[in-house]
Amino acid sequence: MDKKTNVKNNVQRFGRFLSAMVMPNIGMFIAWGFITALFIPDGYFPNENLSAMVDVLLKYLLPTLIAYSGGKLVGGERGAVIGAIATAGVIAGADIPMLMGAMIMGPFAGWVIKKFDKAVDNKIPSGFEMLVNNFSVGIIGMLLAILGYYGIGPLLAALTAIVEGGVDFLISKKLLPLVSIFVEPGKILFLNNAINHGIFTPIGANQVSEMGKSIMYLIEANPGPGLGILLAYFFFGKGDSKDSSAGAMIIHFFGGIHEIYFPYVLMNPYLLLAVIAGGFAGVLTNVLLNTGLRSAASPGSIIAIMSMAAPGDHIKIMISVLIATVVSFFIASIFVKRAFARGNSTDFEKAKADLASSKAESKGEEKVEVKVDSNQASTVKEAKDVKKVVFACDAGMGSSAMGASRFRNAIKDSPYDIEVTHASVSDIPEDADIIVTNENLVERVDKTKGYEIIPIKNFLADPNINNLIERFIK
Repeated sequence: MDKKTNVKNNVQRFGRFLSAMVMPNIGMFIAWGFITALFIPDGYFPNENLSAMVDVLLKYLLPTLIAYSGGKLVGGERGAVIGAIATAGVIAGADIPMLMGAMIMGPFAGWVIKKFDKAVDNKIPSGFEMLVNNFSVGIIGMLLAILGYYGIGPLLAALTAIVEGGVDFLISKKLLPLVSIFVEPGKILFLNNAINHGIFTPIGANQVSEMGKSIMYLIEANPGPGLGILLAYFFFGKGDSKDSSAGAMIIHFFGGIHEIYFPYVLMNPYLLLAVIAGGFAGVLTNVLLNTGLRSAASPGSIIAIMSMAAPGDHIKIMISVLIATVVSFFIASIFVKRAFARGNSTDFEKAKADLASSKAESKGEEKVEVKVDSNQASTVKEAKDVKKVVFACDAGMGSSAMGASRFRNAIKDSPYDIEVTHASVSDIPEDADIIVTNENLVERVDKTKGYEIIPIKNFLADPNINNLIERFIK
């Protein structure tokens, strides 16, 4: 592995870790965003009593939840508890929302308690295990909270002020659109989590607490650049790429699953210029019109964006999405027409396979070849014996949810009573009979549970899914 690839993998791993802390708590961000939009003095329904929840959620509950999630990732349940304790010191030691502090203190506290547990393993006298376990979390947690109060909190407050000052400078000089040069290619390479959750979300939360809205939430979530790409293939593409683009537009624009357009860009890397230009135009429009969201729009659906839009900004944001779409479409059309005119466009299935490989790499997985041998064939379950089919992806949302929905509709006329659901590959229900998952995630499925495993390349269209459908509708 060369140095460049190693750096890329490290950044992707960092992005996955940040995402794993923030994503489980997105619902809390949305709740906070709705409460802010509705009840603050400038909200839709101003209410002095209910608006008191805004600061409580932002300054205390959100950082605590993120710290809990981060501590759990590193140190399990004990890491989660001590991460929350330690972050209390960071929260108390700063006057601004400490989301970034929670992202640091939670995992750090989890690592500390993990090291402590390893150091005392098999050294605790019999009968004193519970006493040591409880007091170790309490005492170490207290010490880390003190460290957070006097050290980490003030330091991060100063660093946050510097970063926010830089963002304000970019906004004042109309230079913020330049971040699209990094953000849009980063999305294709699955580096967006490191940028979005590590930088945009904390800064955005601070800006909302001060100004009531933030443009930071609109930089990565804008569906315009991707929509422009898909429109270009719809009008000027050929074959599978053209036929699939209409459905992809619906999933991308309304469902907020941006990764659906990534294979279309991989088919023609020149299209990176289109998404960068589209992102640039969208951000510039939002800067000029002074628009923003109350909270993060996740997923990046136009529905979620409109729900989180600040009062009076809805039409302005739609204008920014439209401009981003038009710019991306115009540039993408040039390269799409040229590629198909020359007959040298990359095969769409190959692009999807490259995307799957890139995504697996971004998640720290090795590309595996999944073969069905005689032993695997003997484990195929009869349709009458199947009660639950689970579509499993890495996070349990997005692609697996879409796959489950499509499969559910495909077998709605089946004579068998089958439950179809979706889940994270690390949290598959015990009563599942068949697991449908990406071939790169097969090794993470517990083989001791007796599941029938269906490896696929794409949740939206795959021969193995078609074969499974036929099994239930014969």
